[in-house]
Amino acid sequence: MSTIHQEVTLSAPPSRVYEALVDASRFAEITGASASGDGIEGGPFSAFGGHVTGRHVELVRDQRVVQAWRAKTWPEGVYSVVRFELVPQGTGTKLVFDHDAFPTDMREHLAKGWQSNYWDNLIKA
Repeated sequence: MSTIHQEVTLSAPPSRVYEALVDASRFAEITGASASGDGIEGGPFSAFGGHVTGRHVELVRDQRVVQAWRAKTWPEGVYSVVRFELVPQGTGTKLVFDHDAFPTDMREHLAKGWQSNYWDNLIKA
């Protein structure tokens, strides 16, 4: 298993970044990809037309999102853990991201995907 650590500074405040990560309709609006799910702790979610699925493991409003996260192509029952820490920085947010326990051969693909599918879109949040 492998890990990814990334940090990105966004101009949106933590409340808007949190909403974009947890609210399926807001996520879909920002990314242009279909998403569904419950924005509650323990609730399921799906993104990118079902290519990504999981559950919200821990939600601390405007501060932290922890998800059990998996790609559709992974073997059944294989989940990784993603953690988004939202740190206020002026009027914006420093997002500290960690992705753990995913298949090692997916590291490069996932690292690029977080940038292009999440961070590049969250700039619009």
